[in-house]
Amino acid sequence: MRVLRRGDAPALASAYIRNRDYLSSWEPVRADEYYSEAWQRADINKRFAAAEAGEGFSLGLFAGDRIVGRFNLAGIVRGPFQSAGLGYWVDGQYAGRGLASAAVLAIVEAARDELGLHRIEASTLLHNIGSQRVLLKAGFQQIGMAPRYLKIAGSWQDHNLYQVLLHD
Repeated sequence: MRVLRRGDAPALASAYIRNRDYLSSWEPVRADEYYSEAWQRADINKRFAAAEAGEGFSLGLFAGDRIVGRFNLAGIVRGPFQSAGLGYWVDGQYAGRGLASAAVLAIVEAARDELGLHRIEASTLLHNIGSQRVLLKAGFQQIGMAPRYLKIAGSWQDHNLYQVLLHD
């Protein structure tokens, strides 16, 4: 796992194309252009700007040159909040192998030890048991349920809310 680079746009577009059907029930409806190298390059550039501002990091999980997962630590807020949001997915061919659990645990440790954050939040669809297990293994606790929280797969859907506190 490493920070995505500008040159990763072709591999990222390929990963999204390969996982389009697999991710469709877990993500917002995407326009066709989302799956292009140009769109992914522009998105990586936006996330580079966020990283330079200290507001987020976009990481890729790789098997050789192939991207098999994406993890975003976003919306970093400093001051008294010291918090960020976490989103992620793993390639359907690699799901269920513990890769997401290991990656999320590494992100939690880096957020605490390197970024000095106090808290990370994440959310899952109510029926996304796999993602809930990933978060629980990394020390997250469920803190509530948000009705109609995000528009996923074309409809507003309820989400379980989780957080992990990084400092006592």
